[in-house]
Formats: sequence, C-alpha cells, structure tokens
Amino acid sequence: MAKHFNSGILISADTSVIFEEEILGKPHLPDKAEKMLEKLSGRKIQVITGLTVLDLDSEQEISESESTNVWIAKMSKEQISAYVRTGEPLDKAGAFAAQGKGAVLVERIEGDFFNAVGLPLFRLGKILKRLGVSVFEEDFS
Repeated sequence: MAKHFNSGILISADTSVIFEEEILGKPHLPDKAEKMLEKLSGRKIQVITGLTVLDLDSEQEISESESTNVWIAKMSKEQISAYVRTGEPLDKAGAFAAQGKGAVLVERIEGDFFNAVGLPLFRLGKILKRLGVSVFEEDFS
C-alpha cells in the first residue's frame, strides 16, 4: 500500500487478543463466538497491538507494540447468547468489543484503554512526536 503514496505519514496497526498463550481471532460464527466467550468469562486476557508508523518524506519507520490486560466479567450462558445475538462479537478478535455493547463485559482494564479498542493512541502520539509530527499546535511535554 505504501508504494501508492509519495509523501506523508502512514500508520498501520493490528490487534490480537491472547488468552493463556492462545491467539484468539475473529469467531465469524455465532457458535464459535459463544464458545470463545464461555472460555473468557471471568478471566483475564491480553490485548496486544502492533503499530508501525512510516514517514515517507524522511523514510523513517518506527514499529512498536502495546499490551493491555483486560478482565472479562463472569457471564451466564444466557448473557453470552444475548450478546452474540447482537452480532457484534462475530467480527471482533476475542469475540467482544470494548468500545461497543461489549463494554459491559469489561470488568477492569490495566493499561491503555484505547489499545483495548484497537489503536493505542498515547503510544501513537509519542511515535508521531519522535517523527516531528505534532497532534496539536502546542505540544504537551
């Protein structure tokens, strides 16, 4: 994709959900989402986002990752089924969306909340600053 652009900043990120050393992808199917949520019910997971920022003008590239611990609430089978029926978990890694209806499943977060929803904005801001890009006219130090 970068070869289609001559100038500017390119940002790419991908988020994974890890449970007991297993990478949990998107379930896509309701029965898979239910099984995944049953596994996560009342447990702690890790949300890890890999982030690469490329400054095409200076040809600088910075790649980093952010990890956030998320505790999922204990859920009954009925609650899991009701959430899956919303359709929201089908295309979400780990079968939940902390920024959507799944927010009520998140008991606690340790780390960057925005990482838990897919883009670690604080880390991104620090990377942009290192590349000389300010999000604001006046920078926070």
